[in-house]
Amino acid sequence: VLHSLRFLRVTVSEPSPGLPRFVAVGYVDGIPFASYNSSRGRVEPQTLWMAAGAEPGYWDTETEINSGAPCGSDTIPWVSICAIPPGLHTLQVVSGCDLLSNGSIRGSDRYGYDGRDFISFDLGSGSFVAADGTAQIIKRLWESDGITVPELKHELGHTCVEVLKKHVRYRREALERK
Repeated sequence: VLHSLRFLRVTVSEPSPGLPRFVAVGYVDGIPFASYNSSRGRVEPQTLWMAAGAEPGYWDTETEINSGAPCGSDTIPWVSICAIPPGLHTLQVVSGCDLLSNGSIRGSDRYGYDGRDFISFDLGSGSFVAADGTAQIIKRLWESDGITVPELKHELGHTCVEVLKKHVRYRREALERK
């Protein structure tokens, strides 16, 4: 892997002191570059190169994206964290892409529920992988929808790679200024 971009998003059904309802962290090459949590309500840089390199409006746009969904988090079509039964539950999403040294691209979007794999999408195969019977139902719904796969392919194969290249450039420019 030449470079990688990952976004980790975790939503909890019952926030508690010190545990916000929603947390998101972006990573470039394994280095956290930005984070958001619903308690602070703002995306913040985690590296000097990101703080210095981001174009005007970047932080406001990212804050709007992270705080704009219902309950201040990502939701997926089959569940809203707002409607989950009582008790502590978590929804985890890891999405991202890799730019390989041979120029090819690898991407995935993985969902977990209460710490277990639930459903994932692999850019290479262009298909969903369900971890259990409930996820199998969701997989069939998403596949019959016909919209999700093209959107995910575009997000992981194009948008993610462009964002990755931009963030790598920010880091490189910061290092060159030193």
